[in-house]
Amino acid sequence: MHLIRGLQNLKEQPGCVLTVGNFDGIHEGHQKIIKALVTKANALGVPSIVISFSVSPESFFGRPKARLSSFRDKHLFLESLGVEKHLLIRFNKDFSQMSAQSFVKDVLLAKLKMRCCFIGDDFRFGKDRQGDYSMLENMAKTCDFVAQKVNRVTVNGKRVSSSEIRQLLRQGEFSIAEKLLGRPFAIEGRIMHGEKRGRTIGFPTINISIGRKLSPVLGVFAVLIELNKKTYHGVCNVGKRPTIGGEKTLLEVNIFDFDKNVYGEHAKVLFRHRIREEMKFESVQQLQSQIASDANIARRYFACQ
Repeated sequence: MHLIRGLQNLKEQPGCVLTVGNFDGIHEGHQKIIKALVTKANALGVPSIVISFSVSPESFFGRPKARLSSFRDKHLFLESLGVEKHLLIRFNKDFSQMSAQSFVKDVLLAKLKMRCCFIGDDFRFGKDRQGDYSMLENMAKTCDFVAQKVNRVTVNGKRVSSSEIRQLLRQGEFSIAEKLLGRPFAIEGRIMHGEKRGRTIGFPTINISIGRKLSPVLGVFAVLIELNKKTYHGVCNVGKRPTIGGEKTLLEVNIFDFDKNVYGEHAKVLFRHRIREEMKFESVQQLQSQIASDANIARRYFACQ
């Protein structure tokens, strides 16, 4: 899949079928839109394009949300769904002032030669969020393109949305979140060197940069770890480690019965069960005792699966 960073790097397009959105997590609702997009593009013989943003509109306007997926994860998943091109637009002051009609005429039609667009039933765009499906449908009548609305997806009576999934993850409802996502919630990345404090208390950890300022999960969890084509059990802490005065949110995993050197390797951590929230202890000895208890809970959880 070809990544296009910014409108300035666009080359002349032969026409396309496209969709626009944040696509955080690429949940079942997003997947419905993207699969329809790819099918239509293949039928017309033109590229399929997903437009997303390097800075989310919420973050730009000072309302950042915990991201369900890193940019890398999102990009690779779009590729796995058959998308041909991923256009990444930086949401900045100038872009935020662009009217919905200008966005359609000057970007989607003039630059991308859009022939068909797919959007969710609640999607809004343009300055003051004035653009919606009705506006696109009206413009399509005179601008030679087709607008197609994709209705919302529900799972077990819950509307599938990134906000709903964030709420489920905060509550530790991983099995329900998995149904809305269409796959287990996971965080993946390179294993990096940490402070190696875990070794001193008998619980060595691998450390993975979560690559985001806000994490959708915080606390202690029973997790699966996919590493070098093998799957391991473990216990994971996501937080600032208040007992030792930590300031940065980190993801640390104690892999059970594992003693290999894996620095620099890529690992995927799948969250299966919430054990507790992160706590500050009066001493390292109390922390050590609690980690041992957490590990036992995680082992019992996996023994019952």
